[in-house]
Amino acid sequence: MSSSSSSHPSRPTSPSQLSASSFRLTGADLATDRLVLRPWPADEVTAVLGDERRAHWAADFPAEGDRVIAGYIAERPDAHGTYGQRQIIERDSALVVGAIGLFWPPVDGYLEFGYGIVPSRQSRGFATEAARAVVEFALIAPGVHTVGADVELPNPASARVLEKAGLEHWSSDGALARFRITAPEPTRR
Repeated sequence: MSSSSSSHPSRPTSPSQLSASSFRLTGADLATDRLVLRPWPADEVTAVLGDERRAHWAADFPAEGDRVIAGYIAERPDAHGTYGQRQIIERDSALVVGAIGLFWPPVDGYLEFGYGIVPSRQSRGFATEAARAVVEFALIAPGVHTVGADVELPNPASARVLEKAGLEHWSSDGALARFRITAPEPTRR
């Protein structure tokens, strides 16, 4: 059964209600200490799909996963919304260094997310920082009580990102490890 903020009255319903928020909401952007997670502009989706370069992209952006996400966004209107796909922008350089996003809408209260950081910016904690912010943001979204991601088994670095972002490994098959985090139930008085 799907959960919503109305059925969980003591659950936070906005970023301002979170005590130790890992992000700030500035307009449509989620801002962390070192990153800005900005919805993909339509012209940049078109540029990625058309193999065009932009001056404000890291030299190795877009990676293959970013091309896949640009195609996903182009085909699905929900991918542009508040709870959709975002570019990851490094604050210090103002360069786009990856992508992260929610695969909206939730199904039975479960919402999946995915992410990728270009090789030149990996091993700096950017993926973990972005994942924490998106997961926290997703857990206050309407109808969401669980957020998760799948990782290919040969990718232990991505599994570590999810664990550092607070998700727990809950199942595996021959190809994927599955991670999730569930919002706590409100305290009963």
